[in-house]
Amino acid sequence: MTDTLKTTCPEAAAPEYDSPFLVAALYHFVSFPRFADFRLALQAICDEHGVKGTLLIAHEGINGTIAGTDAGIAAVLSFLRAQPEFARLEHKESRASTMPFLRMKVRLKKEIVTMGVEDIDPNKVVGTYVDPKDWNALISDPETILIDTRNDYETAIGIFQGAVDPQTKTFREFPDWVKNNTGLHNKPKIAMYCTGGIRCEKATAFMKEQGFDEVYHLKGGILKYLEQVPEEESLWEGACFVFDDRVSVTHGLKEGEHTLCHACRQPLTLEDLKSPHHEEGVACVHCYEERTEEDRQRYRQRQQQIELAKKRGEKHLGS
Repeated sequence: MTDTLKTTCPEAAAPEYDSPFLVAALYHFVSFPRFADFRLALQAICDEHGVKGTLLIAHEGINGTIAGTDAGIAAVLSFLRAQPEFARLEHKESRASTMPFLRMKVRLKKEIVTMGVEDIDPNKVVGTYVDPKDWNALISDPETILIDTRNDYETAIGIFQGAVDPQTKTFREFPDWVKNNTGLHNKPKIAMYCTGGIRCEKATAFMKEQGFDEVYHLKGGILKYLEQVPEEESLWEGACFVFDDRVSVTHGLKEGEHTLCHACRQPLTLEDLKSPHHEEGVACVHCYEERTEEDRQRYRQRQQQIELAKKRGEKHLGS
């Protein structure tokens, strides 16, 4: 679905592409005490310009992904950057052949990325950013411990060579994992990465607060690495899970082979689809044993409605 992805600064001009929809992923940590009062105005500007997606706003800033026409996205970004808190907002762009979202949601949150630790502020302390071109040298250094800050369903389909996988179910589990792994102090350097960068903002800030001195994180995340680093030089193995209809991307941000189980939201490989426990929209090899027959019957009814909507040329809101 996506032709390209790039990090865009406020003054950068938008290039032209064949795909009709522009997708903008953004986050910005900033003190934003008026976030609750801002929700309706932000929802209105998105609705006015036909922009869809999800934006999370909290006292610590904004995070989310939106899609629409080039003009619509430009209008929303201009509106955001007109706010003093978001004047320096940056975003990443990709293109989509179809609208990847069903609706527009602006949600109020306690955190724009949920770690659950009070007083972690990436504006005050954060790790050192490392450009993708310099990442291989850092993580190949025997004095570096490499940590994947993503969750288990993400790491299951792809990971950097030699990375430590915390196997967390949610990002909230990450702080306890760090505290319970005293071996992380055995080497002087800690390198961390995530999909697009936002989790590492908090993760590296947390590590610094825990007394780790040399803490680094991949600027732009895995996505920027896969875009910029040639496959023949890459230390990435597998695919990168993404939170949209593509499910995964590989080197050069080409769409991966994975699909999504709509019962448990786990990514599925081509081999998973051959399992006798796989039934589209109902169950997969990961969740079959965790669901009752009553659950599966409910999912079958939902899947039937999805298929009927497809035949009508519509999108089912529950899909």
